[in-house]
Amino acid sequence: MIKSMTGYGAAKGFSGDIEISIELKSVNSRYFDCSVKLPRVYIAFEEPIKALVQKHISRGKIDVFVTIDTSKADDVDVKINRPLAAAYITAMRALALEYDIIDNIGVMELARFPDVLQIEKREADSELLCNDISEVAKCALMSFDEMRAREGKKLQADIESRLGCIESLLLTVEEISPRSVEEYTVKLEARMREVLESIEIDEQRILQEAAIFADRVAINEETVRLKSHLTQLREMLASAEPVGRKMDFLVQELNREANTIGSKGHDTEMARAVVEIKSEVEKIREQAQNVE
Repeated sequence: MIKSMTGYGAAKGFSGDIEISIELKSVNSRYFDCSVKLPRVYIAFEEPIKALVQKHISRGKIDVFVTIDTSKADDVDVKINRPLAAAYITAMRALALEYDIIDNIGVMELARFPDVLQIEKREADSELLCNDISEVAKCALMSFDEMRAREGKKLQADIESRLGCIESLLLTVEEISPRSVEEYTVKLEARMREVLESIEIDEQRILQEAAIFADRVAINEETVRLKSHLTQLREMLASAEPVGRKMDFLVQELNREANTIGSKGHDTEMARAVVEIKSEVEKIREQAQNVE
């Protein structure tokens, strides 16, 4: 089952009291191009996230948005600067003694002095946080893959219907091709009789010219190759592996064979059929550009 290159997925989770939100979205690209956007303080997690995404996606332009909310986390410590507090107390007692004032040092007064109480932010466990981010990313990727698979199913149905249409048109072309040789033979004989009038017609020469014409307009090799390409495309559509690049190449080959058949055709009905084949090939090419 093929997958589309376009998709969206999201997931949320926690690492302790830290809330993690991850969103992924992708658009078409010939190659793998992943951009991870996350808070600068967590920039070290960028490469592990990219590596995880690349395990699931072979090509496409992917944007990953990581939000890490620490507002509810109990990660603050208030510490006493004991040497500084002791120095303040010693100084205040010296003032009280020297100036004969009441020594009524209270904790509230002491806490108001600069740097007596120091607020420190506890460092999060980086390894634990990285693992938890990875787990949330995996959930987001599952959601992302489900959407891509749904889109891929639609692409597959459309491409398969167009392959069937090409096969039907190809049957028409194969039926017309021998007829064009017969028509050429009849026209050639008529022209020769008109030119030569009463002179006896060389039937062998007519057959020889018809054989040369038949060889020049023969499309057997092209139709065989075209059918082979159609079979390969159907096999690719059933594959679980990323086949987008292979499909791009094979569609080019389909177009090449259709052009060759068109250049050999001398029948209006065949020309119309070839134009329709090329139109269907172009539509398959457009759809193949969406396939991973």
